[in-house]
Amino acid sequence: MTLQLSRLDRAVRKKAGAALATFAAAMLAFSCVAGAQIPRAGPPAPRAGPPATRLAQARPLDTAKPLDAADLDAWLDGYVPFALQSGDIAGAVVVVVKDGGLLTARGYGWADIAARRPVDPDRTLFRVGSVSKLVTWTAVMQLVEAGKLNLDRDVNVWLDFRIPPLRGQPVTLRQIMTHTAGFEEAGKDVITFANRPIGLDAYLKRWVPARIYAPGTTPAYSNWGAALAGYIVERVSGMPFTDYVEQRIFRPLDMDHSTFRQPLPGRLAPLLALGYPRASASSQRFETIGPAPAGAVSATGADMARFMIAHLEGGGAILSPRTAALMHDSPLDRVDARSLIPPLNRAQLGFLGADINRHKVVGHLGDTQNFHSLFELFVDDHVGIFASFNSAGRTGVGSLARDQLLAAFADRYFPTPPVTTRVDPDTARHHAQLMAGSWVNSHRAETSFLALAALVGQVRVGVTDDGALSIPSLKDAGGAPMRWDEIAPFVWQSRTGHERLAARLEDGQVVRWSVDSLAPVAVFDRAPWWRSSVWLLPALGISLGVLALTVLHWPASWFIRRRYAVPSELSRVERRATRALRIILLLELLVLTGWMILIAAMLSNFDLLSARSDGWLRLLQIGGVTVFVGGVGLAILKAVLTWRAQRHGMRRFWSVATVLATMVVLYFAWLGGLMAMSVNY
Repeated sequence: MTLQLSRLDRAVRKKAGAALATFAAAMLAFSCVAGAQIPRAGPPAPRAGPPATRLAQARPLDTAKPLDAADLDAWLDGYVPFALQSGDIAGAVVVVVKDGGLLTARGYGWADIAARRPVDPDRTLFRVGSVSKLVTWTAVMQLVEAGKLNLDRDVNVWLDFRIPPLRGQPVTLRQIMTHTAGFEEAGKDVITFANRPIGLDAYLKRWVPARIYAPGTTPAYSNWGAALAGYIVERVSGMPFTDYVEQRIFRPLDMDHSTFRQPLPGRLAPLLALGYPRASASSQRFETIGPAPAGAVSATGADMARFMIAHLEGGGAILSPRTAALMHDSPLDRVDARSLIPPLNRAQLGFLGADINRHKVVGHLGDTQNFHSLFELFVDDHVGIFASFNSAGRTGVGSLARDQLLAAFADRYFPTPPVTTRVDPDTARHHAQLMAGSWVNSHRAETSFLALAALVGQVRVGVTDDGALSIPSLKDAGGAPMRWDEIAPFVWQSRTGHERLAARLEDGQVVRWSVDSLAPVAVFDRAPWWRSSVWLLPALGISLGVLALTVLHWPASWFIRRRYAVPSELSRVERRATRALRIILLLELLVLTGWMILIAAMLSNFDLLSARSDGWLRLLQIGGVTVFVGGVGLAILKAVLTWRAQRHGMRRFWSVATVLATMVVLYFAWLGGLMAMSVNY
């Protein structure tokens, strides 16, 4: 669970979850989102009824349609209701601004199905997830503009707790805003159904995530980093973060129906759109965001239009034109080249950059459990679009409908001819072969049980029979693996959409790659051999089989000896060692099963991603250290006794196999964080 994950990242993490289930372990996937009166164009927004396959992948058209209210409203009124009905989504809001004014604001479906309350773009609040970060980054830049913050100074100077340096290098605000501070993933209390959130200072001070990359070198999305930025705003401004935003951003823009407060203030609570897993299911409770500055905003479509206009029109009443421009196009001379993979998208100062149909676009996506939002500014065209859906939908189609809305909007109003250049087939095959291997996502955890996601969710890259690039984990809107054409050396284009993939080389070898939608916040690095899933997962599967057969042999051998009165050939010491080994191997399997059950429960009930699960985590961690280490020791003891007694060949073979199996399980548990003695993650 995360406040913002691209569709491709979610596909990778879904693969990781399936693999963990296969091997009786578990994973947790996150990631984890201007003026007082706006002139209005177009007729009143329609209210579609409640919803009941996926939308086709958008393709660029030959001729742009006129971006006016008449065409836009007609197109949206066909597109969005179909998405709601086909995706089992309750409701949606879409607003588009152009040239400093509101072009359209449309509400579709239901904010509350049971009460028959329709979505109203002026009054219905949506949870915008990680789109909230854009408000937080704006607050940071206001204080930079005022000379109270410095983007390149050690953030410890503004904190009342300490973030340790990594290799002598501190964390800076520039790195936090570009997601290159190097923090590992943090998942605890990101989204729960708690009545009140943990305080921002308590959330940050209880645990500082490990920094797994040198600062400035690697995009690695961090909700914790965004929360830290909000806390710095609070510390420097001398007022609570929520108060600061209300006074310095929402009030100047007349965003009267927007707030970071959790739960919502009394005047706004009745206006909130309810969140639904599916429109055909019951609504769920208010989603509480632990790292509030990273994703806690509730806002109407009309208010988000005001925020878009402020950024598009030189900062409006909240930023100077120079600062607004800096956020949308930060200078490359301040960016570590190691964090970039040209020509892919990159992070600006808080905004995530994109090149869509050769138009410069900056913005952010946002995901909670049930709400899926987008906020995108076509900067040079002075156009912005905000949309939010209040349901996860059938098979997660809510986020897909959000993604496809942006693609279809760009293709309709800002089309471009498709790329037709191609690398020659022999060169393309060679380049695809250089890409082959197992790769790990930079957006991951390493010091907790969340490390399982990176361990079993590694992305496999291969070569098809015709020499093309093959990445089964990356799927298109229809769920089929993407097909990639190499359009320039080590740059590939998806055949069915806008996505590009590119790689970086060092000494003639591919060392890093990403895709456009992920590049600003995550890249893929080659997995070192010692943690490669290519050999580790098969070895784990075989090892679990050995453990299971050893345990099952216990009752089988007992029954045979009892049934046929066959005495045991083992000595008393061997019998005791055998019995102890079988007990501890059974406990190993039970601990692994316990992890699987706990993570499954966490994924189905996000309230368990909190202190409520601490006791179970402690139990499994202590049990794991005991049985995984003890299993190796007893397996070695049993093997020594077996070989000393010169038992027959199969017994000796099996004793060695058991030693190797317990060592593989111990190694997997260590790499996967199952023995990390901490309830922070």
